[in-house]
Amino acid sequence: MTHKKPHLPTKLCPVCKRPFAWRKKWAKDWEQVIYCSERCRKNKNKHEN
Repeated sequence: MTHKKPHLPTKLCPVCKRPFAWRKKWAKDWEQVIYCSERCRKNKNKHEN
């Protein structure tokens, strides 16, 4: 069985360093999305160098 959406854009989360893929809820503001989750967004100051 193949994945139906293999070519979605991805970004790297600056907090957890994991890649995350485009989601429909981010369609209008994908350029402004920085963090992969609410948890990473809330912990952004704890992981800054």
